Amino acid sequence: MDINFKKLGKLCGPGSIVAAVVLVFICLVLILYSSEVGLASEIGIREPVFTNVDFSSVPQSVVDDAERMADELVGSSGERHQEVVNQLLGSFIAARNADIVIFFNSGGMGWNYVRDTPGWESILNGITDELKALGYRPLILNYSRTGKGLWNSIKEIIEASTRYTKKVKGMEKHVEFIVDHLPELKVIIAGESTGTVITEESMNYFRDRPNVYSIQTGNPFWYKTEGQERTLRINNNGTCEDAFSHGNVPGMMWATFKHWIGLSSPDEHPGDILKWLRAPGHHYSWQYTGISSEIIKFLEDNFPEKN
Repeated sequence: MDINFKKLGKLCGPGSIVAAVVLVFICLVLILYSSEVGLASEIGIREPVFTNVDFSSVPQSVVDDAERMADELVGSSGERHQEVVNQLLGSFIAARNADIVIFFNSGGMGWNYVRDTPGWESILNGITDELKALGYRPLILNYSRTGKGLWNSIKEIIEASTRYTKKVKGMEKHVEFIVDHLPELKVIIAGESTGTVITEESMNYFRDRPNVYSIQTGNPFWYKTEGQERTLRINNNGTCEDAFSHGNVPGMMWATFKHWIGLSSPDEHPGDILKWLRAPGHHYSWQYTGISSEIIKFLEDNFPEKN
């Protein structure tokens, strides 16, 4: 059989090679994404850290349920299984001394510590102070939804664009474990920016659980929210419209370009996505009256002052 190398060369031109590389890359991502079993080692309650947990005071039925839930999330054996059990039982023990538990979902890739999210660190401090003033004992649990590394970042982008069809289960189960075993407890699922997507999806799951609430800031413009009871959404910090939440892409591009070439003004409204893309108005902090006043009203409406 004769091979026409000229025709073969035409078929394998630069465009075909690029298309083939892109196709292979997409296939690899889909295979990796679809084959993931359970949760990455960094996913779950990141703060506080629950290690060497003393389970002696925990009812056996609760321990058994933690084991069952860990089986469901990450499999029935291995170090990761025990980590999930520790997280569930550790959060249960900590929550027994609280009235309200706040699960926080950070923006960006979803792996930030609270201290690395200064705007929401101030909001969490403000919420804590307000709840204490109302007579409650709040507990903050920082939930990490993404592991470190390139592949985990790619999967996070895919998950965010598909309403966290895989990752939302981990979030829901951590909250459900607390709610089921401490029925008098109230839970606030909080989220910022891209973290509001998994927060909102979790609230859909807990739609009929009257002791679960949500506070969200800076919802992504591509994610269409629905009417939701016991939920506060803030997409304006009171100083200007959030470019990210309202889909002002040209405004974000222009602000980013000006920042890159050093033409940004100190008077411009702060806000960014993933540290490098400027998004005027996408900045939420307790210092903004428009933020703190709305949250205080939400808390007072839903959590009456204790005598």
